[in-house]
Amino acid sequence: MPCPARCGCSQRGHGAQQLQAGDGRMKIEVWQGDITALAVDAIVNAANESLLGGGGVDGAIHRAAGPGLLAECERLPELRPGVRCPTGEVRATAAYALPARYVLHTAGPVWHDGQRDEPALLANCYWKSLQLAESLNLQSIAFPAISCGVYGYPLYQAAQIAVTETLAWQRSHAQPMRIVLVAFNTATAKAYQQALSAAGQVADSGRGSLLSPLGDTGFVPAH
Repeated sequence: MPCPARCGCSQRGHGAQQLQAGDGRMKIEVWQGDITALAVDAIVNAANESLLGGGGVDGAIHRAAGPGLLAECERLPELRPGVRCPTGEVRATAAYALPARYVLHTAGPVWHDGQRDEPALLANCYWKSLQLAESLNLQSIAFPAISCGVYGYPLYQAAQIAVTETLAWQRSHAQPMRIVLVAFNTATAKAYQQALSAAGQVADSGRGSLLSPLGDTGFVPAH
């Protein structure tokens, strides 16, 4: 099957784990691979407060989107010098050369000791991204592991927050949204799986594999 992410890969190293909660209307998916390749309505960028690009997924998204993304970010108003998006907040731009329709930029917290509102700020990144996606009438969104790179947030704790917030969103909204948690490596994928299992969202392995062929994930162009 061709890779629906349109990334030209041979499918090795990619996987989609489809997990359904409650009545089957609520779906959280774990997908290991390149978030810039996903043709969902919006991908979330783990940005810094300046929104002018950086390392990790932020740099990858800017490179894949092309110079138009940086130009639009530069036009966004600064709330104070160097800050267009305070930590825990979200801003939307077009996606330019990406297969998604929008990029939702959120500035995650830098991990210090867990006593400086890091959990609440990280939760805001997920919840406010979903709120903005809803206001734009979007039906699918993909999140990276926000703050888990150079910002140093402990991986499993961050995965727990991602799962808690996305499941809470699904349960509290009548209109379903397809939510994809994108893992950049196997350790991140396992952290998401463990967090979902702890939340009671992983089906009994005796009922069959939760790993679905890429061709069944339905990542079709969103334009």
